[in-house]
Amino acid sequence: MPRTGIRLRTVAGGALRGMGPLRASASTLALLRGCVSAVRIVREFRPDVLLATGGYASAPAAIAAKVVGCPILIYLPDIYPGLAVKFLSRLADKTAVSFEEAARYFPASKVVMTGYPVRPALFGRDRLSARQRLGLDPGRKTLLVLGGSRGAHSINAAVADGLEQLLTMAQVIHMTGENEYAAAMEAKSRLPARLGCGYHVFAYLHDELVPALLSADLAVARAGAATMGEFAAAGLPSILVPYPHSGQHQEANAVFMQEQGAGRHLPDAELSGEVLARAVGELLKDEARLRQMSDNVSHLARRYAARDIARQLAALAGGRQ
Repeated sequence: MPRTGIRLRTVAGGALRGMGPLRASASTLALLRGCVSAVRIVREFRPDVLLATGGYASAPAAIAAKVVGCPILIYLPDIYPGLAVKFLSRLADKTAVSFEEAARYFPASKVVMTGYPVRPALFGRDRLSARQRLGLDPGRKTLLVLGGSRGAHSINAAVADGLEQLLTMAQVIHMTGENEYAAAMEAKSRLPARLGCGYHVFAYLHDELVPALLSADLAVARAGAATMGEFAAAGLPSILVPYPHSGQHQEANAVFMQEQGAGRHLPDAELSGEVLARAVGELLKDEARLRQMSDNVSHLARRYAARDIARQLAALAGGRQ
């Protein structure tokens, strides 16, 4: 948010899932404080409509909107709704979903299929220009490894363990997260020069994310909602390793992508350097399967998702007295 220049107000919140009694009590108090401050902010700001995307962080604002009579649109980016979305959808006027399979969790009269909003540039599919922008070899297979903004230790560890084998198969773009960037750069320094030149390490991908997605033949990542939406727009096949402590949603996302023939589900508990290298090698060597996976994941994309969500918000806002 600070990078956009958009004004930001924050409220307290707390998770309840998987908490012990003491932490659950503390979270409940934080949520109550958040609701009080959210009501104050909503009355001051006087919004015409509220967009909430789920998670415990959105609960105070949604409750505050309901208190003051502000229309609410809940947006579910994942396949499976968490506790917060299930609760907040009862308060909402409409619930938007990214995938048709998610609609069954909500009343048909309230649900609308929009897709996942992504940057329009992802639909450009100009692989050559994207690789040139990142200084990649335009003729080599390219593997993208994404661990999220804070990194994913098990994925980073598997890449480190199988790095030389991976680099014999493809050039690698690796977003490590800030905490594990130094270790990856140290590993890069120990590589033979012929391999090291193909290992491109980033702590985080900001402006480089779109060209990285468009450059890749295959990706390895967690199974968050943004991953699903962006891979679909870019037509990018993937190996998805759900974060094991994210409730049910990442596991459900990965299973869904595998069932659609758009990705391969690899449980975190089974991940190692050897397993990862073998899975990557099998896919990169099978051109026909990669093309089919790319076609399958592309069919999940909704080019005008952002527009459709905005139209729903405008309709709800227009209904205010």
